[in-house]
Amino acid sequence: MFSVDEQRVVVVGAARSGVAAAELLASRGAETILTDVRSAIEDEGRLREAGVKLELGGHRRETFTDADLIVLSPGVSPLQPDVAAARDADVPVIGELELAFRWLRGRVVAITGTKGKSTTTTLIGRMLEAGGLKTLVGGNIGVPLSAQVERSTPDTIHVVEASSFQLETTELFHPMVAVLLNFSPDHLDRHANVEEYADAKARIFANQGPHDWAVVNVDDPEAVRLASRGRARQIPISRTQTLSEGLMIVAGSILRRGTGAGARGGEQALVPLSAVKLIGPHLVTDVLAAAAVADIFGVSPAAMTKAVDAFPGLEHALESVREIAGVRFVNDSKATNIEAALRSIESFTRDLVVIIGGRYKGGDFGLLREPLRARHGTVVAIGEARPLLHQALADTVRVRDAETMDDAVRLAFTGAVPGGTVLLAPACSSFDMFRDYAERGRRFKEAVLALAQDVDRTREQ
Repeated sequence: MFSVDEQRVVVVGAARSGVAAAELLASRGAETILTDVRSAIEDEGRLREAGVKLELGGHRRETFTDADLIVLSPGVSPLQPDVAAARDADVPVIGELELAFRWLRGRVVAITGTKGKSTTTTLIGRMLEAGGLKTLVGGNIGVPLSAQVERSTPDTIHVVEASSFQLETTELFHPMVAVLLNFSPDHLDRHANVEEYADAKARIFANQGPHDWAVVNVDDPEAVRLASRGRARQIPISRTQTLSEGLMIVAGSILRRGTGAGARGGEQALVPLSAVKLIGPHLVTDVLAAAAVADIFGVSPAAMTKAVDAFPGLEHALESVREIAGVRFVNDSKATNIEAALRSIESFTRDLVVIIGGRYKGGDFGLLREPLRARHGTVVAIGEARPLLHQALADTVRVRDAETMDDAVRLAFTGAVPGGTVLLAPACSSFDMFRDYAERGRRFKEAVLALAQDVDRTREQ
């Protein structure tokens, strides 16, 4: 059994996952130090009361090199100089996900991919709960895995969203079911190149064996390539193909076919597409993946359908905000990379004004050119990526600049037509203007509400 009793453990990064890891370590008898470059953090009083020592306002090299173990929050690069110095001093370095996994008693379902992780993770949790199974959902969304350890029992199923940042620092992490939704270039501001990013994603399969399951989107060739590294039994899913085995769309329903496609095998309709409330055909892939996992655990089609029918989607993921003067406003702030923005744009047919921009993470904005042109789209550019957006798109579609989210919403509205859509699909991270994608999405919705109030006042005059 993994033990940290009386060991000196340093947790790097005091965001949500780091705080949960520090509290867990302190409860397990470790001399716990939580370090962060910020001079003040939330929950300082609670952490000190739990016995966690805080080192704020910068890192101390000797704290790292004198440790028995380093635990990284997902936002901290393993290449950070003090972390590298610890490795050189033969100090083990793991991530928060790995730490928590070593103490879990329940089974793990892990979900990764460049886009769609949060929707799929949430929907799997709802399907399993509808099937009467004890389920805890978290990881990269919601509750950190470290905060679930004390509630973990042998009959618990932990449904875990796993990012590349979390997976790259795993060693023993072993999900019973691993889901790979898709793969496209992302986070190239953190990973040295696309292959390094791919290697991190593929770690979700690294410790699986022939008795485990891998759910793979076979519509995505890169996902298929990465999944081929694993040894688990594969369940293919496809939104566009007819498969001899796996989950697919047939006659308006999600169909499971083949003895290798689920716990019970055979052929069975699982979920009617009429139950799916999500905007965007690509999100049907997320429902397919969730149904594949639920099928492994023996959840009935009726319970799956009930969960899907009651799921309107996640906040900031193709979220309908409201309509103003015939113009629909949609918040897809979670579209933080170019591939996700592309799928978001493709969810609409014409007359789009798309708010794009933020901190560039790598990739080719030119991939958006033809989909925008085909939909009579225009662009309102925000954030640091504005020059890059002009360079990539201005020869094909109109690109206008906005300094703030309020400006962007109002500028987009002036360029929209009744029956059209204003879509926030940034294709970038939020960190140049906002704390995170969620704050960006909330600011978008606040700006839309303010615009609606102004339009209503003008009509009353």
